[in-house]
Amino acid sequence: MGTFVDSSRSLLLLAGCIICTNVAGVLGSFVTETGPGSWYAEELVKPWFLPPPLAFPVVWTTLYILMGIALYLVLRKGFEDGHVRVAGGIFGVQLALNIAWSYAFFGMQSPLAGLFVICALWGAIVASIWSFYRIDRVAAYLLVPYIVWVSFAAIINAAIYLLN
Repeated sequence: MGTFVDSSRSLLLLAGCIICTNVAGVLGSFVTETGPGSWYAEELVKPWFLPPPLAFPVVWTTLYILMGIALYLVLRKGFEDGHVRVAGGIFGVQLALNIAWSYAFFGMQSPLAGLFVICALWGAIVASIWSFYRIDRVAAYLLVPYIVWVSFAAIINAAIYLLN
């Protein structure tokens, strides 16, 4: 019976972590308008290397799932471990910055504010990878696609700022 309870708890934790990271995406999407008639579509000059619109929800959904799995791998080690608490806190900061970027860039309609936030986000992701690596290397590796995408997004953000 103990194994079943442990497996159930583990699955609940995994599901909770994946839901938590995807909720961040949903919160950011409340202010993200890119369709026809939006500030983003109508008023901004975008760089030639901007991916097609369909790429963004596909990439972000994948990244949020990977982030959730990475968080799970760290949290399953137990919150009584000080390293886990620190890593969880750093991860929480980067998740908040992830949400804040949408509000800075789209909500405030400010590529400059978005650029400041995405730079802070990049640093927080690096700190998350480092802190996760100390606990579970696979968890750290699962965040590598995230830092790569955010690096690319920062370049896009900077280009939009410079073009406008």
